[in-house]
Amino acid sequence: MARLRYVKDLAATTTPATGTRHVVRSIRARYETDPAIARALLPRPLVACERPEIFVQFAHVSMHLASGTVTTIGAATVGVACTHEGRPGHYVLAMPMEGEFVVIAGREKFGEPKKIARTRFSDEGGAVRGVVERHGIDFLELGGRLGEPLETPAPFTEHFYCFKAQPAIAPTGRPEDAFDGTVFLTRLVWERNYTSVRRVLDPELVLRESPFDPLVDVPVRRILSMEFAEGGTRTSGELVCEVPGAYLAGHFGQRMDEVHAGIEVPTDAAAEVHGG
Repeated sequence: MARLRYVKDLAATTTPATGTRHVVRSIRARYETDPAIARALLPRPLVACERPEIFVQFAHVSMHLASGTVTTIGAATVGVACTHEGRPGHYVLAMPMEGEFVVIAGREKFGEPKKIARTRFSDEGGAVRGVVERHGIDFLELGGRLGEPLETPAPFTEHFYCFKAQPAIAPTGRPEDAFDGTVFLTRLVWERNYTSVRRVLDPELVLRESPFDPLVDVPVRRILSMEFAEGGTRTSGELVCEVPGAYLAGHFGQRMDEVHAGIEVPTDAAAEVHGG
């Protein structure tokens, strides 16, 4: 007998749990951007919310895996407030994080736009800070001084929208031919059970120029809130519906670090913008 581990014995494989448990320390922020930019970021059939709000989270995560092991990573999520058929959530614009296996699994299973990144997290001296780096650029940074404890919320669930698709082997240049096979809209289900939440004072959210991760193109007009939350979370997801590939064609390139000029979006140039 010879062992061949490139093929799985399905008869001896148990079905894994549908969700993964984590213990997290998270810096959670919301900021207001330009309405036209928020609308332009969303692929159909997602619909922009009335308030052009961006969600940013930096999380220091201890992942409890099915194998019984615990892996600690740094991860960030940037989402655009939206709805789908009246159900609110955030479209995941960026999801940089450490760890090859979590990036691959999230992209292939849920359609998450994950990319391998380096992160730095500090929680000392009465302050918290998270930094995300790719290609030698600290393109995302947020944090501030820890303030007073807030009322700990009851367990709640957040939803994030992604698209699961396979780029075409032989694209024709037409949007409708951008993908091979069916394109799915997916919804991530993140169940939160925080044990403590504190306000972050003097909040700072810095976006720096990077052609590979151009979050600086989504300007910070006003920071609406920033908090530091600790506790448990459980993540899973679900298929929502099929969508035409043409809906996603212009929004998919950033998953492969494509560098391009982008599009021009008319904005309110007089509005106050904070950046770095």
